[in-house]
Amino acid sequence: MVRQIGLTGGIASGKSVVAQRFAELGAVIIDSDVLAREVVAPGTPGLAAVVDRFGPAILAPDGSLDRAALGRVVFADPKGRAALEAIIHPAVRARAAALSEAAPPGAIVVQVIPLLVEAGLADNFEMVVVVDVDPEIQLARLGKRDGYSREEAQARVSAQAARDVRLAHADIVIENGGSLSELRAQVDRVWAELTGSDTPGD
Repeated sequence: MVRQIGLTGGIASGKSVVAQRFAELGAVIIDSDVLAREVVAPGTPGLAAVVDRFGPAILAPDGSLDRAALGRVVFADPKGRAALEAIIHPAVRARAAALSEAAPPGAIVVQVIPLLVEAGLADNFEMVVVVDVDPEIQLARLGKRDGYSREEAQARVSAQAARDVRLAHADIVIENGGSLSELRAQVDRVWAELTGSDTPGD
């Protein structure tokens, strides 16, 4: 039987770096953001459903989903966002379940789910790990990484669960306000707790 760990955190909190370290240590990673892209790839029923709901303007010239164009639509329209989630989330959950079932016996499966708390999924996991970061750092990272204005970055942070709500669901909190080595060391300690092993070295 595999062990199911939920990994979440606000946008630009550092979830991908934490997941990468878990993978290096031996975890099976199931990243819902990756799956969300897969289920709306060209030729999929998911993309067809999105185009049917939002129109061809959300397609790039090559027929793939223009995520930026779609983002501009749904962030300005709560009903549209809910409609998009109703298309994508069930497909992602089905794909995640299939990947989890394919994991080898005894594996530690880390499911990276940005909206874990918002979707009410915390109880589905043996442990919930939250990557936490100061909101000002989030906004700065979003500006640098994605070119968002402060207002655009704030809108994306505000669209997710409040920081205190997310932390209330955490079994373990990984702080990501320091260096990369400090972040990796925290992941190593969590892994040691999960596996009952000594803290691994690099």
